[in-house]
Amino acid sequence: MSRLRLRSLLLALCLALAGTLTTAGTGQAAPVTVDNGVRFTDTSGDPLHAHGGGVLKVGSYYYWFGEHRNADNTFRAVSAYRSTNLRDWEFRRHVLTQRSDPELAVANIERPKVMYNRRTGRFVMWIHKENGRDYGEARAAVATSSTVDGDYTWHGSFRPLGHMSRDITVFADTDGTGYLASAARDNYDLHIYRLTDDYTRVASLVANPWPGGHREAPALFERDGVYFMLTSGATGWSPNQQKYATATSLAGPWSEMRNVGDSTAYGSQTAFVLPVRGSRTTSYLYLGDRWGNSFGGTVNDSRYVWLPLSFPSPTSMTMDWYPQLAIDAEAGTVTGSGGPYETLTARHSGRCLDVRDRSLAEGVEVVQYDCNGGGNQRFWFRDAGDGTVRLAARHSSMCLGVRGASTFDGAVLEQQWCDDGAHQRWRVEDAGDGHVRLRAAHSGRCLDVLDESTANMGRVAQWSCTGGANQQWRRAS
Repeated sequence: MSRLRLRSLLLALCLALAGTLTTAGTGQAAPVTVDNGVRFTDTSGDPLHAHGGGVLKVGSYYYWFGEHRNADNTFRAVSAYRSTNLRDWEFRRHVLTQRSDPELAVANIERPKVMYNRRTGRFVMWIHKENGRDYGEARAAVATSSTVDGDYTWHGSFRPLGHMSRDITVFADTDGTGYLASAARDNYDLHIYRLTDDYTRVASLVANPWPGGHREAPALFERDGVYFMLTSGATGWSPNQQKYATATSLAGPWSEMRNVGDSTAYGSQTAFVLPVRGSRTTSYLYLGDRWGNSFGGTVNDSRYVWLPLSFPSPTSMTMDWYPQLAIDAEAGTVTGSGGPYETLTARHSGRCLDVRDRSLAEGVEVVQYDCNGGGNQRFWFRDAGDGTVRLAARHSSMCLGVRGASTFDGAVLEQQWCDDGAHQRWRVEDAGDGHVRLRAAHSGRCLDVLDESTANMGRVAQWSCTGGANQQWRRAS
C-alpha cells in the first residue's frame, strides 16, 4: 500500500471517529413525554433512585444525583444518572457510597446537590448528613470530584458556623458566587450562606429571612433578576402546603412566604427546581418526591412528581397538576398534558368507584363509596389505542386492572402500575340514559359491583355482562 493511500485511510478513520464523538456529546434531544407521579426506570429498566436529589447540566447532558437506600432504608449511595432529554436516564455510577469514607459506614445521607466550580474546575457536592440512627447530628457535608460522574472524595461534615443543618440546597449565581440554603434550629429557621471561593466551606451567613417559619426542603433559583425560594412545611415524610418567597438580592429583603400548588403539593415535597434552557425559551421544572415512607414504604419506594412552574408576574408563581409532561429540552419548553379526570357513579347505588382507603400501594382493591371528590375517585380515561382506554387514578397515577389478568367472573378490580396488558384496557359502551358499561378487553366481562350491593365498600369486580344497573356507570368531570 502506498504511503499516500495509507495517510488517506488514516485521515478518513480519524474524521469518522471525531464525527462519532461529536454526535454522542452534542446530539439534539427529541421532544419526549414523561408520565407523572410514578416510579422512574433507567435505560436498563432498573428502578431509578435519585430521591431528594438535584440536577446539573454539563455539556449536552443533564446529570441527576440523588439518594439510593438499602432495603432497610439506610444509606447505600449517592447515585448519578444522565440524560439529554430528561426522560431517558442512563445510570452512570454510585459516586459516593458507604465505602467512600469511614464516616459514611454508618450514616444517613440526604438531599445531595452538585455544583461546578469554574475557578477550581471541580464538581462540589453538598449533603445533609446524620448518624444513621436519628436526626441528632444535623450536619452539612462536602465531597468533590474532578469529573461530574466520577468518584467523589469525602471532605467531612460540620455544622455551618455552628448552626444545625438539615435539608439543604445549593445555588451558583451568575457571577460565580456559590450559596448554600439550609434548614437550621430544628427546621425553625432557613439560613442562606455564602460559600468560599472553592465552594467547599461556608464563608458567612447572608440571611435568615423567615425566623420561626418552620420550613424545610428548600429549592433556590433565579429568574430574570428575581430570586425564588420554594420550600415545604416540616411534617416529616407527609406532604404539605408548599410556599415560596422572592427577593432581588439573596441578602434580602425577602417577601413573606406564599402558597403555591394545592395543600399537599400534589402529594409531593420539593427536591429541586431545574431551569430548562433551550434555543427558544427557558422553562422552570419543579422536581418533587412522593416519599414512600408516607404510605408505608421506604425511600426507595418513592415516586417522582415533576410539574411546570408558571409566572403570572415577575414575582409570582403558580404550579398545577398534569398527569403527563411534554418536554423539549432542545427548545427549552415544558408543558402539561393529559386528563381530564372523571368520576364513575354506579347507577344502582349512587356511589362512586373508589380506590380503597386512598391508598398509594399497588394491588389495593377498588370498591364503591360515597362520592367525595377525592383523587382516589377520579380517573383519566387514557387512550390505549384500538378503541380502548386505561383508567388512571388521579391520586396514584396507577391504572385499574383485573387482578392476575383473570378471565373468570368475580376477579376483583385493583390498582396496578400501568402497562400494556389487556387486563388494564376497557371498552366504553353506551348503556343508555347517560350511562356507560366498561368491558375488559382481555375477558369481555363488565365492571360490576358484586351482589348488586348498595353499601359503602361494596366490592368491584368483572362479571359476565348482564345489562344490570350495577354494571352501569355515569361519567362526570
